[in-house]
Amino acid sequence: MEPGTELIDRARHGDGEAFRALTEPHRRELFVHCYRMLGSVQDAEDALQDSLLAAWRGLAGFEGRASLRTWLYRIATNRCLSMLRSASRRPAKEWDIPGIEPPEPTGLGECAWLEPCPDHLLEGALAAPLGPEARYEQAEAISLAFVTALQALPPRQIAVLILRDVLGFHADETATMLGSTVDSVKSALKRARAALERRRLTAVDHDPPPTAGTAAEDAIVSRFVRAYGSADVHALVALLTDDVFMSMPPLPLEYRGRPAVARFCARMFGAGRRFDLVPTRANGQPAFGAYLCAGTGIRHGTGLFVLTLAGDRICAMIRFENGVFPSFGLPRSLPPAAG
Repeated sequence: MEPGTELIDRARHGDGEAFRALTEPHRRELFVHCYRMLGSVQDAEDALQDSLLAAWRGLAGFEGRASLRTWLYRIATNRCLSMLRSASRRPAKEWDIPGIEPPEPTGLGECAWLEPCPDHLLEGALAAPLGPEARYEQAEAISLAFVTALQALPPRQIAVLILRDVLGFHADETATMLGSTVDSVKSALKRARAALERRRLTAVDHDPPPTAGTAAEDAIVSRFVRAYGSADVHALVALLTDDVFMSMPPLPLEYRGRPAVARFCARMFGAGRRFDLVPTRANGQPAFGAYLCAGTGIRHGTGLFVLTLAGDRICAMIRFENGVFPSFGLPRSLPPAAG
């Protein structure tokens, strides 16, 4: 329901509490929109803050021709486009794990800035109202695979596909938001859909993942924790699909297929390295903080794994650096294990 004119008038006259009352119901979904566009939690938070500041300063120009929500999406979308076009994105970095030499990768990634989104930042956002033309389930549209695929598109195509196919805005609404024409929006959407379809056709069809929080998901996750925690490469490989994919932003290294991922994991477990895993969730998917067990007993956080499940197998493992731990409420280190 749209806010009353009295609340808008108060905000226009400098009432900060009225402005927060106007924007707070949309804050979480706007953050998720920025995250989809930018692929980075930090960048999304910056874009959201800039967008709300622009809305505060520009509220006098809000004429009510569109809903307040649509107006806020217009501001946030254009802020994200500006960030994408000025693109000083996080660069790829070199391997820096001392004493471990990675095996030859099967490919090199181009999305070094990708970050996982903690599930607690998604709460409430995925239940936001969608327009009648939305084509994607909200859970799919926040998955790491989908967000990664978006990053390969040109900025305007990213914006159009999200506004049209994820959020379900009409073509004329989208054109107004982007200061464009309906024909231009339709053309950009056609190209974006074609690019995502080409990406889908090059991938192997997998079984759908088990529902979050079910016994089926718990079973595969428990097997992964046991295999990884005991450095059992054979048990770990048994959980993977034949075409399993592993990447590790901001490192550009990618490994595809069981043999390649097995070689990487065997190298990581070399010299007696052992890890404890602390569960969390990212992008609606199972995730784990990985802690390396040191000789002192202290366990040091080394990275965060996000798993993509397919039936009772794992079809993707994305490893992020420990700099993402604060967003997940994970400590940088753990005390010695009891006993």
